[in-house]
Amino acid sequence: MASIRRTLSPYHDRPYQNGGTPFSAPSPPQHRPLSTGKSSTLAAGFRRFLGGVFLPRYSRKGQLLKKLFYRCLFFFLLGFLLGMTPFGSFDDVRSHDFSFEIKPPPSNVQEDVDSVIVARPANFVDKVELGVERRLKMKERFDFVPRKELIVVTPTYNRALQAYFLNRLGQVLRLVPPPLLWIVVEMNVESMETAEILRNSGVMYRHLVCTNNSTDLKDRGVHQRNTGLEHIEHHKLDGIVYFADDDNIYSLELFESLREISRFGTWPVAMLESSKNKAILEGPVCNGSNLIGWHTNEKSKRLRRFHVDMSGFAFNSTILWDPKRWHRPTSNRIRQLDTAKEGFQETTFIEQVVEDESQMKGTPFGCSRIMNWHLHLEARDLVYPKGWLLQKNLDVIFPIK
Repeated sequence: MASIRRTLSPYHDRPYQNGGTPFSAPSPPQHRPLSTGKSSTLAAGFRRFLGGVFLPRYSRKGQLLKKLFYRCLFFFLLGFLLGMTPFGSFDDVRSHDFSFEIKPPPSNVQEDVDSVIVARPANFVDKVELGVERRLKMKERFDFVPRKELIVVTPTYNRALQAYFLNRLGQVLRLVPPPLLWIVVEMNVESMETAEILRNSGVMYRHLVCTNNSTDLKDRGVHQRNTGLEHIEHHKLDGIVYFADDDNIYSLELFESLREISRFGTWPVAMLESSKNKAILEGPVCNGSNLIGWHTNEKSKRLRRFHVDMSGFAFNSTILWDPKRWHRPTSNRIRQLDTAKEGFQETTFIEQVVEDESQMKGTPFGCSRIMNWHLHLEARDLVYPKGWLLQKNLDVIFPIK
């Protein structure tokens, strides 16, 4: 016997325990198509497409992926069409609108600006002008030009005019553009007076002491300069070495020309004779910067190889501690010789630095200018006179008339 199973409707056939009337769901409204024929078919297809894109059914997995693909394709086409659609006119955009040329303002605007400037108070400072001025000052301050370091070696000793000589030389070195190192060498011990002069000079310095036994010294200055050379060689200082005695007179042009030396440079020096009634010239004779001879006033038969004063030459400091760079035949230390006769210390020292005049350079061009003087104005036996220091102030009474 066949049995009929009836499926209960969720709205009409559901039993209620309280005996209430079952809820009746309203039937959906029936919409009539606005048009018939081909237009209705297109509208229905478009509605089905949108419904499939925005309201996907989860009946099958393949259908879900297909509708997701249609959705992405729809938004891609929509964005592409919106991007290609012009929303404004570009007729007013011209090439001269993007020009970086600075043009003056119109006449009426310039008159307004001038009136505003005139209306400023006297103590008004424009922030833009102040910033520009500050940048210009900073540019000048940090406009650094690389220069060779000058290493000035000065031997000194206690005497009446020592403070005067050191202060005078220190003031000249203070005006020389940096970098510059002043090596001052004393005998046996550092004096407080010399140390104070160096601190107040405003020059970068190193205060050294020559510890050789002064009783066995033939020439004090030779050993003091050797102490400076040992210091340069030990610390491998790179620069131009110049022996500047404190009692000579130097020009700023001399120190500026020292930086043009590559290996060895020399120039003529004017010297005042011991009789102080005649000046002689000692140094190179140049054709341009090439040496072709020497100025000399030698009357004796012992002619020197190089007729140069101690303050009439300078050389590169790397010759002292880098012999391979300059192809020196030996690696012996370059020092001044105390065993040399008086007046021959310069030539025996130069013979260790260069071989001949071809390795020298005359400065300035043509060696036609005197840039330093070697004077003999100091009395060696002069001491400080007594009575220059007053222990107490003087009380003086002047009668009033």
